[in-house]
Amino acid sequence: MGRSRPSTTTGPSTDWGEAAVWRWQGLVVHWRWLGDRRHPPLLLVHGFAAGSGHWRHNAPALADAGWCVYALDLVGFGASSQPAAAPGRTLDNRLWARQLQAFLEQVVQAPAVLIGHSLGGLVALSCAVYFPTWVRGVVAAPLPDPALLAASAAIRRETPCWRRLKRWTVRLLCRLLPLELIVPLLAHSPLLGLGIQSAYLLPVLDDLALHRLIALPARRPGAARALRAMSVGMALRPHGATAPALLQRLRQPLLLLWGRDDRLVPARVAEQCRAVRPELPLVLLEQAGHCPHDEQPEAFHEAVLPWLAALR
Repeated sequence: MGRSRPSTTTGPSTDWGEAAVWRWQGLVVHWRWLGDRRHPPLLLVHGFAAGSGHWRHNAPALADAGWCVYALDLVGFGASSQPAAAPGRTLDNRLWARQLQAFLEQVVQAPAVLIGHSLGGLVALSCAVYFPTWVRGVVAAPLPDPALLAASAAIRRETPCWRRLKRWTVRLLCRLLPLELIVPLLAHSPLLGLGIQSAYLLPVLDDLALHRLIALPARRPGAARALRAMSVGMALRPHGATAPALLQRLRQPLLLLWGRDDRLVPARVAEQCRAVRPELPLVLLEQAGHCPHDEQPEAFHEAVLPWLAALR
């Protein structure tokens, strides 16, 4: 396990801490850590298309506050394996929750507080519900799920016929989409930069380190097959794996944190979360889009550190 070398690209480096590899269920998982191993553990979980390097502004501050900070690349993202779907292996938030629990058990070897960005917030919530003894608390910044945009958070029963039709349609569409052509094309085109910018309120088109963080995994040979597998997996999740159902079952403390100007997951989605759990604390960060931890790290830390201190 060696220290990562700093990036020479424009923009803050996405390399931080010590980097290592962990093998889980035949898959390679890239992870990082920073801080004193005797301090309480904190696990950072990145969002869609990102990786552990996306916490570049946060890991040092959290370690300085007395936490041992860990972060990993979810299976299918970053420098971790990019597998296709297989029997018994569905790429959705349930699998990623199992990945987090195994990491906490085998590598961290202690329960931890989880901080998740976007998809990582949903994965952290899932891990807290499915493996409650391993999670002390969750920060979701933000918490996205199409199920939260439904008119009601009530459970909607699907008939067996409808489920079969839905499964057949989703799988057919994902097979017909030429992702092996689309993904590399986007990864090498200026459209990728525009896609990254859509997640930010502040200009980031000149941040080459951020661009590399997103582009390099998308240029790997397994990117298209992993994207197809997770598209099918997330679309066909049972209701119990959606955010409304998970929020109802959660017993640990949860902090919701949103960028007020988030265009991808608008702040009104936070109110849908609070419709399920009205007591949840919510912090809206000004001058921030979908990536508040990266756009406004100081404000992010001001919101999160007191909440973390209360958990101690």
